[in-house]
Amino acid sequence: MDDEINVTYITLGGYVEVDKYRYVYFFSMFIVYILIICSNSTIVYIIWVHPNLHEPMYVFIAALSVNSVLFSTAVYPKLLNDFLSEKQTISYSACLFQFHLFYSLGGSEFLLLAAMSYDRYVSICKPLQYHTIMTKNTVSVFLGLAWIVPACQIAVPAGLSAKEKLCSFILKGIFCNNTVYKLQCVISGARVVRDMIIMLNVALVPVLFILFTYTRIFIITYRSSREVRRKAAQTCLPHLIVLINFSCLCAYDVIIVGLEPDFPKTVHLIMTLQVILYHPLFNPIMYGLKMKEISKHLKTFFSPAKIK
Repeated sequence: MDDEINVTYITLGGYVEVDKYRYVYFFSMFIVYILIICSNSTIVYIIWVHPNLHEPMYVFIAALSVNSVLFSTAVYPKLLNDFLSEKQTISYSACLFQFHLFYSLGGSEFLLLAAMSYDRYVSICKPLQYHTIMTKNTVSVFLGLAWIVPACQIAVPAGLSAKEKLCSFILKGIFCNNTVYKLQCVISGARVVRDMIIMLNVALVPVLFILFTYTRIFIITYRSSREVRRKAAQTCLPHLIVLINFSCLCAYDVIIVGLEPDFPKTVHLIMTLQVILYHPLFNPIMYGLKMKEISKHLKTFFSPAKIK
């Protein structure tokens, strides 16, 4: 039985007319992947080389950009290979590995946004204690936990799924997300409870914490001067917009499993592509344009001749 599981292959059945449009799919997604890597790498580089950006908030922004590149790399290379292949297949073990990367890096996104919201809360609500609280060690601990905690928690369902018996070998998707569960013969109540606890830990609790911290920030700044409100809005609104964008995409990813039979295949493909397309590109655009210091250095970086 173990030998059979090790050589089991899954057919990715979510593609639409891939034989007819394979090169359109390939070059479109290849360009998007290059844009994701270049835009996010530029943000990381700008933060790395400018000492005035070596502050916790910008470190977390750089971490989000790194996470976006890792998140995309968990999906795009296999996706590009499938567009050029006669058959779109993946081994079950590789599918579970992709499942693990997809959700652990997704959980890291929420935890990094939570760490950023805490940084903004301390900066605005406790400015005199900021440098005492947000030390380099604190930032390092937050970064480590943001990547380690989701990876460890998502390893549980991924590992247990490897032992499950499969009753279907056609995945109704283009990469391995929670539609993997549809392949398994039995979905126990215990597994549903376990997955709900994991989702609570890596997504819902961070989101509630973020909303709490920003609510506190807006209450305090509302009582302050117009300049304080302006600065708070300038740094907090991009984070909130990124959070809302990512939360909506994640909500779709969770809900689609239950609605799968009611969705036309083309609509399902388009909506699935939104999950892996918009957010990794949205992050660098939002932070590059809306964060004043990063925007200033980007202008210098791309127009050096104009700077004396």
